[in-house]
Amino acid sequence: MLIKVVKVTKVKNFIRIMFFKIFILSLLFITNIFAHELRPTIANLEIIKNEKTFNANLSLRVNLESIIAGINPKHKNSKESEQSDLYDDLRKLDPKQLLREFENKFKNIENYIFLETKKNKYNPIINSIDIPQIEDLELIRDSIININFKDIESDQFRFFWSENFGPIILRVNSMEFGELHTELIKNKGYSSNITIEKNKNNFFKNFFNYLILGYEHILPKGLDHILFVLALFLLSSNIKTLILQISIFTIAHTITLFLGVFNVIKISSHIVEPIIALSIAYVGIENLFKNKLSKSRTIIVFLFGLLHGLGFAGVLNDIGVVKELFVSSLISFNIGVELGQISVIVLAYLFIKLPFYKMHWYSRKVTKPISLLISIVGLYWFFERLFF
Repeated sequence: MLIKVVKVTKVKNFIRIMFFKIFILSLLFITNIFAHELRPTIANLEIIKNEKTFNANLSLRVNLESIIAGINPKHKNSKESEQSDLYDDLRKLDPKQLLREFENKFKNIENYIFLETKKNKYNPIINSIDIPQIEDLELIRDSIININFKDIESDQFRFFWSENFGPIILRVNSMEFGELHTELIKNKGYSSNITIEKNKNNFFKNFFNYLILGYEHILPKGLDHILFVLALFLLSSNIKTLILQISIFTIAHTITLFLGVFNVIKISSHIVEPIIALSIAYVGIENLFKNKLSKSRTIIVFLFGLLHGLGFAGVLNDIGVVKELFVSSLISFNIGVELGQISVIVLAYLFIKLPFYKMHWYSRKVTKPISLLISIVGLYWFFERLFF
């Protein structure tokens, strides 16, 4: 019996050491990808109301090198594209050279960016293009394009952004009415209809929208988060054990969700996502050797919860948060996430624990095999997110 315990302990220690080594090696690969990360363009459209018409000032934070090179928007990293070498060459150019490349390729900018009402199309007037001098080729370069639209005659319009330019986060606001619209435009040219008026139900509409966004990030879109919560569920049939783990996980991801959205902590998704996958694999494998909560498990759940929170923050940063409703948006998104996690637990209880947990083979034929499958999927995602 003593020999068996010693062997199990050695196996557990071996797994922990291997995971630590994999984690360290992954950081060596990850630190080289910041310059090649492709992020959505950020667009701030300021509405200036006149007596009968309105003007609009558009500020774009954009990766010019990616647009000029023609990187396919489906790629998350420039290294995935056939134009990767051209992208790297463009990054080496000084601001004047890069501006010249942009102007030569996009002489008819009105074909790529414009506003449209039911009756008219309004072409952009480029006011300025600010391209910073790049000092570190390992860091991405953000350029700022300022554009004006004049004498728009309707209070309802759509914004057009060429699909070839990749995804864009559009935020529309005005001095008179405040925040009017926020949207992630992806895989389509036009935004939804934007109306220039005060929305009396803005708070409740916004709260509900972010609640749904948080819930959908777990169910059905967040398979990685689903598997992590399921792995926590499978550790023990004891409800107190489950509640404690979920509470620790919730506290941890709430902390980094807020810190991430406030930009107190800013870590690339190319770092966060592989480690989230590794966390799934680790918890799944640990379930194979344990059936009760330990102190080390609570620490691990807390640390991995911090990582998952950064993943949640990345979603909010991509979509954008209305300034006037910043706190309520974060709270409603987090509530949505918690409701999603509770739904996963309820479904797991109904379809896994309730029918089988009284069976003497419950651990051997249910929790262990599912935990093993979860760990295999986590490892697969880890290597996929790290190298592909």
